[in-house]
Amino acid sequence: MTEPVAIAAHVNGRDRTFAVQPHDTLLDALRDDLGLTGTKECCLVGECGACTVIVDGRSLDSCLMLAVEADGASIQTVEGLAEEAGRSLSVLQQAFLDTGAAQCGFCIPGQLMSAHALLELTPHPTRAEIEEGLAGNLCRCAGYEQIIEAVQRAAEQRADRVAEPMSRREPSVDVASLPDARVAPQ
Repeated sequence: MTEPVAIAAHVNGRDRTFAVQPHDTLLDALRDDLGLTGTKECCLVGECGACTVIVDGRSLDSCLMLAVEADGASIQTVEGLAEEAGRSLSVLQQAFLDTGAAQCGFCIPGQLMSAHALLELTPHPTRAEIEEGLAGNLCRCAGYEQIIEAVQRAAEQRADRVAEPMSRREPSVDVASLPDARVAPQ
């Protein structure tokens, strides 16, 4: 057995240090070492999106990234979406609850993270942009309509919070990391 490797990362706004095996995925480290179980383990091959997190501004499937690659990175998980130090849900999380998008809840953390990345990139997405932005996330309950409605509602509510209309911003996420609906249609 190999020796553990010490990793230091900025996770959900906090500096964290933890030890991982060289073969551990980021998903393993988040769930097992840091206790962040909101990131779900499902397909383990990057097909379902249940383990989506944001690393250094890019949404990615944490089952496909080695934990050692996250050394020095900034990581956001679904637990990091809540506002005011976790005392209230984000606009996006509340919209998922209000529209009934959560259903069984298994895919929701990944859906939320992909939707968050999309809204950071495109504050006022069209339905087609929402579908494309969420194309890498599968829902076993087939709650796609509620999920799309939740993202639309969150975009509207986020815009209502800003006095002046938001325009498209420079991407805070790598556009290439977003799924392409033509390649992986829902």
